[in-house]
Amino acid sequence: MARYTGPKLKLSRRVGVPIVDVPKHTSKRALTYPGQHGYRGRRLRDYGVRLNEKQKLKFHYGVLEQQFRRYMDLAGRMPGNTGDMLLQLLEMRLDNVVRRAGLARTQWAARQMVAHGNVKVNGRKCDRPSRDIRVGDVITFKPKGQKLAKEAMESLAGYEVPGWMELNPGEMTVRVVAKPTTDQIPFDVNTNLIIEFYR
Repeated sequence: MARYTGPKLKLSRRVGVPIVDVPKHTSKRALTYPGQHGYRGRRLRDYGVRLNEKQKLKFHYGVLEQQFRRYMDLAGRMPGNTGDMLLQLLEMRLDNVVRRAGLARTQWAARQMVAHGNVKVNGRKCDRPSRDIRVGDVITFKPKGQKLAKEAMESLAGYEVPGWMELNPGEMTVRVVAKPTTDQIPFDVNTNLIIEFYR
């Protein structure tokens, strides 16, 4: 299972926006600190602007280039706006559903929870973070997964679960009741630039 294992804060600094909503990434100093070799001021050209937008989305969802390209191809074949379909496909990944439900602090924590076999989909164990979740699917957790999820919920007190899923905190279950719309995705990205990048 290929994945990025390097420093995460460096990714936020590279694209100039916090790719995950935790204080370490959202602090102004983290994004503007010049680093070991100082600030190399440069203005992006058209290609660089589109590349940067694409990298933002890749880093936010924790996917590598080949996988991202497959999502792009699939979104292009689906009826509707390609950019909206791309965001929908990425949002419906199992690891992202766990994160959006507030049961993991970051994408990487959610991915690890799934990869270690602590998550079940419709009663069956699933250790594939990229699994496509459909409307009506129910996500439950093994005892160790429940413990990790409760710890994440406590640390994310006040977090609002998006309207396209239902969380039952007592039973620690998540039911997907609809497909997410673009206004329900709490990450600002220009998908038109990403589509232009691949043309």
